[in-house]
Amino acid sequence: MQALSVLLPVFGVFIPALILPGPDFVGVVRSSMTRGTRAGLLTTVGVSLGLGFYATLSLLGLSAVLVKFQWLTWAVRVLGGAYLCYLGLKLLMAKPAAAGQEMAGGPMRGNALVFGFLVTLTNPKAVVLFASVFATAVTAATPLWLMGLMIALVMASGLVWYSIVSLFMSSAPVMRRFQHARHWIERVAGASFILIGGRIILDARTPVAP
Repeated sequence: MQALSVLLPVFGVFIPALILPGPDFVGVVRSSMTRGTRAGLLTTVGVSLGLGFYATLSLLGLSAVLVKFQWLTWAVRVLGGAYLCYLGLKLLMAKPAAAGQEMAGGPMRGNALVFGFLVTLTNPKAVVLFASVFATAVTAATPLWLMGLMIALVMASGLVWYSIVSLFMSSAPVMRRFQHARHWIERVAGASFILIGGRIILDARTPVAP
């Protein structure tokens, strides 16, 4: 009963926030539609690892740190927004012949996973969500098994949702329909990253709720 009283309100906020399109969604769609199912699922794994990382930090006291050091909150948001803008510019500037290549070079497997992890890691909205929702639900009396369950559910939710997105976007009908538009998909993803990153930078001065 205690577990439900913690999990229901927390995941009542987290699940809609997860489904709402953002940098993670754009990253998974971009990988799936330009590189196929494997890259999309690897990006999904990277995103889920990033979500689990932030969930862990929040349960260890991330919110208290961000509330105490507002300049750190500002720095995280600005740097994260700037990185998303950088990714966006890189996609916009990619030539059609190179549009399907991974950003960081090297093997596709490693890059697709790292790409998803970095997109989530540099998404300041994820920091704020976990710091303001997850951490506030935990008290000194919260058992370790419940915190571990919360982290596991965060990662499982990310895996399920973004796997569905990836499998749909990389399905044969979708790929056939957009097979000649992969470069434009890169450009749309790039523009989305820039818009999201720019908005995050503009909103960087908004304080984190204690």
